[in-house]
Amino acid sequence: MTVSAVSAVNAVGVAGARGAGGVLGAAGGVPRTVVRRTGFTITADGAYAACLAEIVGDGGGVTGSPGGSPAGGAGGSGGGSPTGGSGGVTAGRTGGVTEGVPDGVPGGSPEAGSGTARGLLAERWTLSGPEPYAVPLPGPQPEEPGTQVLPLADGRVLIRRRVADRYDLALLYPSGPDTGELPVGSLTGDDVRLLPPAPTAAPVAYALAYEAQACRTDIWRVHGAAAPELVMTVPGRCTGGVWLDRSGRLLALDRELAGRTKAVAADLHTGRTSPLLQITDESDDRLLLAEPDSGLLLLRSDAPGESRLGWGVLGSHRPVRFPDALRVPGVQLTPVAAQPGQILTPEASVIAFRAEVPGGAESLALWRPGDRRLHWRASPLGWLGAAGMWLPGDELRLPYASGSAGQPARAEGDFTCGLAAYEPPATWPERTPMRSAGAPAWSSAGSYGAGSYAPGAGTSSYPPGAGTGPYAASAGAGFYAPGAGDRMVSRPGAAAGERVRAALPAGRAVRRALTVLPLQQAPLAAAPAI
Repeated sequence: MTVSAVSAVNAVGVAGARGAGGVLGAAGGVPRTVVRRTGFTITADGAYAACLAEIVGDGGGVTGSPGGSPAGGAGGSGGGSPTGGSGGVTAGRTGGVTEGVPDGVPGGSPEAGSGTARGLLAERWTLSGPEPYAVPLPGPQPEEPGTQVLPLADGRVLIRRRVADRYDLALLYPSGPDTGELPVGSLTGDDVRLLPPAPTAAPVAYALAYEAQACRTDIWRVHGAAAPELVMTVPGRCTGGVWLDRSGRLLALDRELAGRTKAVAADLHTGRTSPLLQITDESDDRLLLAEPDSGLLLLRSDAPGESRLGWGVLGSHRPVRFPDALRVPGVQLTPVAAQPGQILTPEASVIAFRAEVPGGAESLALWRPGDRRLHWRASPLGWLGAAGMWLPGDELRLPYASGSAGQPARAEGDFTCGLAAYEPPATWPERTPMRSAGAPAWSSAGSYGAGSYAPGAGTSSYPPGAGTGPYAASAGAGFYAPGAGDRMVSRPGAAAGERVRAALPAGRAVRRALTVLPLQQAPLAAAPAI
C-alpha cells in the first residue's frame, strides 16, 4: 500500500480561515471537532467527492454565516460555479435518519446534559490535484439527518433536503468566504433518493422518486436541464442504482414487485426496462456492482438457499456463480470498486471489498473471479466507509481522514485527508478456468441444481479459529490471512504499508468445487423489453 501526498490545505485550514463565526468555528476561534463523515461519494472521473460531516463543539451555536477568506485557494469557486451569488435557503427542514448519526441528536442541537452542540454540514473534496483537500460548505443552519449530497463533475455539490412533504434540491459551491447555494427545484414522493454519479463528462444527475399509492418509481433528471425533468417510470419500488455502461444510458435498478426483488435494466434513452437478473422465480436478486469494460457483474441472491455473493458476465451465456471465497463466516463483505480496463476478460478484473466484523474491525479484501481465495490488505486508518475509486490505468485508491502520526483526529487542527493506493494482487499461479460451453460442471455437489451446498476440497475457511484469521488483530493494526495464497500480505502490528511475503502452497493447488447456476435460470444477456 502506498499513500498519496497529504494536503496541507484541507477542511481544517479552510474552516479556520472562515472565522470564529462559521459553522466549524467555535467561540474564541477554537476549532470544532469532526467526529464522523458519512455518505462519501466520488464522481465517476475521480475529480471530486462529497459527504456529510458531523461536528461537535463545547458551547456556542453551531450555526452561523462563515466569514473571512479561504486559505491557499482551497475555497475557490470550482468549475462551473454559477454567477450572481447564492440563491435562497429554506429553513425548517426535517428528515429521516443519516447513518452514523446518534438517535435523538438532531442536526445542530446540543446533546442532552452535555452542553455539546452537534451539527451536520456538506463537505466537498477535490481529488484531482497533486494533493487532496476538503472544503466545508456550511449553510445558515445545520443540515438535518437524512440529507443526501452528490458531487458533480463541475465541482459543485447537489444536495437533497426533506422539507415537509417534499424534497428540495439545490447546488452548493464555495463562493469566496461564503457558501453559494442555487435552488434547482423540488420533487414529491414517499421516498426520493439521488442516484450514484453518472459516468458522463457532462455534470448530470438523476434521482428516484417512489410513489407508494401508485406503486411506481419515477426516474428524474435533476441536473443537466433547466429544471427537474421526468425521464421514465418503472412499475414497482426501485432501489439501488448501478450504471452498466460509460455513456450514462443503461441503469440497473433493484425492483421490488409482487413480493420479490429482481434487478432490471432501464434504458434512459428509450424509457424501456428489461430483465437483468432472474435466477429463480422465488429468489431475490440484487445487483451490487458492474464493470462496463469486462462486463463483470457482482450480485447478491438467496437462490442458493441463503443470501450469497455471486458473479456473472453481462451479455454472456455463462452461468452465475457463487464462489466459496466470498462466503467468509462472520464477515460482511461490501463491494467498493472493480478494476477497469480488462476488456472482455472478467476473470482478470479485481474487485475490492470492505470487510467488517462485529465490533468495528475492518480490512480490505481483493479478489478475482479466477482466484480461489481473498487477498487481505490492511485498510487505511480513517477509511471513509465503503468508498473508493479505480480509474483506468491507475491503482485502487481509498479515501481516508485521520490525524497526524497515525492517530485519529482529535480536533480540526489535527485533520488530514488523502488517498491510499493499492496495487492489484499477483495472479494466482493456477487460476480456476471458466467452463466452456457444453463442458460438465465442476461438481454436482457444488452446483445449485443439486439443491445443497457442499464446499468440497480446497474451500477457503476464514476465520480458521480463535486468535487467527484476517481479523485476529485489532482495528487498524493490519489484518492478515495466515494460510498460503497471498503473495504479499500485511501482518498484525505492521507499520502502514509494510508487507511480508507469504509462502505459496506446496504442490498442486486443489480445484475448488464451484456453485454453478444453470444458464436457463440466470439470463444475464439482454432480454425483451417489459
